[in-house]
Amino acid sequence: MDGDRDSAEAVLPAQESKARHIATPAPVREAAAVAVPPRRRRWLPAWLDPWLLATGFLALYAALSLSRYRRMETMSWDLGIFEQAVRGYARLHAPVADLKGPGFNVLGDHFSPITALIAPFYRLFPTPATLLLAQAVLFALSVVPVTRTAGRLLGRGRGVAVGAAYGLSWGVQRAVDFDFHEIAFAVPLLAFSLAAVLRRRWRTAMGWAVPLVLVKEDMGAAVAMIGAVVWLRAGGDTIRGPKGGGAVRTWALSLAAFGAVASAWEVSWLIPAFHGAGYDALNHINGDGTLTTHVPPVTALRTVLWMLLPAGGLLALRSPLLLVALPTLGWRFLSYYPENWGTAWHYNAVLMPVVFLAAVDRAAAIGAAGPGRRTPPWLRSSVRALPAVMLGAALALSTQLPVADLTHRAAYQVDGPTRAAKRALAEIPNGATVEANVGPLSRLVRRTTVYWVGQTGSLAPDYLAFENRSDWLQDPVGYADQLHPQARYSLVADAGGYVVLRRD
Repeated sequence: MDGDRDSAEAVLPAQESKARHIATPAPVREAAAVAVPPRRRRWLPAWLDPWLLATGFLALYAALSLSRYRRMETMSWDLGIFEQAVRGYARLHAPVADLKGPGFNVLGDHFSPITALIAPFYRLFPTPATLLLAQAVLFALSVVPVTRTAGRLLGRGRGVAVGAAYGLSWGVQRAVDFDFHEIAFAVPLLAFSLAAVLRRRWRTAMGWAVPLVLVKEDMGAAVAMIGAVVWLRAGGDTIRGPKGGGAVRTWALSLAAFGAVASAWEVSWLIPAFHGAGYDALNHINGDGTLTTHVPPVTALRTVLWMLLPAGGLLALRSPLLLVALPTLGWRFLSYYPENWGTAWHYNAVLMPVVFLAAVDRAAAIGAAGPGRRTPPWLRSSVRALPAVMLGAALALSTQLPVADLTHRAAYQVDGPTRAAKRALAEIPNGATVEANVGPLSRLVRRTTVYWVGQTGSLAPDYLAFENRSDWLQDPVGYADQLHPQARYSLVADAGGYVVLRRD
């Protein structure tokens, strides 16, 4: 018996070695990165890291958006426009946004039918907070593929650091702070698509890219670039499956053509069809009917450096993934709106998953370079430290970014003037027609028909409501007479920096 046990124990190491050999996968073609230390027992499995991080950022983004909403600090009319559109979808009607003009279909402004996905939730909870929470969910969801892919290519700890740096990135923070915008859907779609590219999951990468054409008319160009990136990276790979397959590069070219045609079709036919007479594509894009660049070169360079430096310095420039950022930068720098050129508002959010994953791509490639490659030791050391540097930069910048507001008690308090303003707006009954500027919009859209000041056409609305905290309106009744000489209005509320007038 003892001899049998000894011989069995002698065989076990060989069997275990053979089992380990069989269980170890053959080298995969995705970049294996900086050497990962041997596995140690951990309290949480690695697959939970991205989801826990995303949950934390969901709470952060929601707190930022909803606290601003409670304090009535709406930054633009966009929240009102999108709420009117979503309300139309929720009622199974056209997405009409009267803020753009009486009866105006928003698909004639930007082709963003994907926002209809919020409609079922808005039907249950008809409030602007539904849109803000949906945006927080979408941005938080984009943290998952960035964290998961960085973890697989660079190691678990580095992956969490990259994911946290991405979640705190200035582009995402600015977008969350800017009420609501349709680009919230583009960010996770881009993140999942490009993460799949890095893992050489071509079918998945292209599948995530296709819905981008429903986000906004310029996103088709980004889809075309994703097709180009897949073509560059796929080599001779093929797609196999029960429903057919073929060379990846053939599918990539098809995707690129689809994206280009979709953008051209949306700009040249779909948007004009919904807009009606008077639509001019160049004027819609650039305001003056030309393709002349208006952005000062220094401003453009500043924006590009802000895009690249916090996300791994200039390392991303060596990744083909950065091609996906070019269409967005291109139309922005051709625009005549100064807001499009810089780093404010929501315009840079779609660039964040691109540059972060591009940096991860190059860091993984440098870490996986064999001994035959001429990779300087300092570069390898820099790559190993890169995730920590990215996280440190994100934390440092966050002291001057919107999330820093959440560290102050005032972010969670509604002051007396704001409560008085809410009471003033409560004077407007449900179902009324209202002409308003930015301040009152988010409080009125869900229960009234709201028009932008000066854009009611021949209609004299039931009420006028204006934010007047800067005292720009010295004579509310006189201003109402200027807007609507055929009607008479009387002041019914003046509190908290808001004035409300009723048509007599």
